[in-house]
Amino acid sequence: MDGRLQVFAGNSSPALANRIVSELEAPLGRAIVGAWKDGETRVKLEENVRGSDVFVIQTMSRPVNQNLMELLVILDALRRASAARITAVIPYYAYARQEKKTSGREPISAKLVANLLVTAGADRILTMDLHSPAIEGFFDIQVDHLRATPILAAHFRRLGLDDLVVVSPDSGSVARAEEFRRRTGGSLAIISKQRPGPERAEVLEMVGDVEGRHAVIVDDMISSGWTLVKAAEALLARGARSVRAAAVHGVFAGEAMRLIQESPIEKVFVTDTLPLPEGVSSDKVEVLTVAPLIAEAIMRIHKDLSISALFT
Repeated sequence: MDGRLQVFAGNSSPALANRIVSELEAPLGRAIVGAWKDGETRVKLEENVRGSDVFVIQTMSRPVNQNLMELLVILDALRRASAARITAVIPYYAYARQEKKTSGREPISAKLVANLLVTAGADRILTMDLHSPAIEGFFDIQVDHLRATPILAAHFRRLGLDDLVVVSPDSGSVARAEEFRRRTGGSLAIISKQRPGPERAEVLEMVGDVEGRHAVIVDDMISSGWTLVKAAEALLARGARSVRAAAVHGVFAGEAMRLIQESPIEKVFVTDTLPLPEGVSSDKVEVLTVAPLIAEAIMRIHKDLSISALFT
C-alpha cells in the first residue's frame, strides 16, 4: 500500500486501542462515535482518509450488538470517504460459537456477521483465536488469524512451575493445549465432557496423568465459567497439586467471576482482547496484553510483510 497508515477505534475497548496505537507510535484517528438521541449509532470522521490504509479497532465486547453495529457504521463511513483499504481489527469475534447448525431451524450467525462486515466495507479482517478456525472460510476477503498462545505460554514459563501438566477441557481444544505444552514443557491431559444444557458442562472422563502435578487448563475463552470450574474439580479429585487456567478471551458472562472466585482455581490468566466486565474484579484473574502483537500485525499488513512469521 502506498497510502498513509491511519487507525480509528470504536468504543468497545478504548484501553486496548490506546495500547495498540502507543505501540505503533501513531495517533488515534479523530472521529465522533456515539449515538443519536433515539439510540441510533452516530459516526462522523473528522479526518481525511482518501487513499489511506485504514485500520479500525473494535472488539465485539458487551453490549455485543451495539459494538458490532458501531463497527459496521464506521466501516461504511470509511468506504464512502474513499479509504484505499479498510482492515477491521477484531480482537474478539462474537457469534463464533454459532458457526454451524446444531439442530433444525437455527441460524449460522458467525456467517451472517462475516457477510455484514464485507458488505459494510471491510477489505481485510485481523482477528485473534477464533472459536472455530472454519470461520475464516466464511469470508471471501483476506483473514489474518493471530494466536495468543505464545503470549500465555511465555508468561507460564516465567512462573517456573515444575511437573506441569497442560489440560485440554474438551476435544476441540487439544491442538491449542498441545501448542501450549510444546512451548512450556510438561505433559498433556484431555478431558471428555458433555453439555446437559446451554453453557453447562459435566466431566465424563479424563486421559492423562495429573497426580502430583501443577495443572493448567488451556482454552480459547471463559464464558459462563462452568466448564472451567468442573474441570478444576475433576483435576483436584485426580490428585493434581494445583490448578490454574489460561484463556485468550475473558468473556466472564453472568456469574462467571463469582464461580471462579469461589472455586479451587488458584489463578486465571486471560488477555485484553475483551475488557473485564464493568464493576467486576477478582484477585484470581490476571490480564496480559496482546497490544504489541496486534500492533506488529498491523504494521506488517501495512508494509505487505508476512504475518505467519510472527508464529515461527
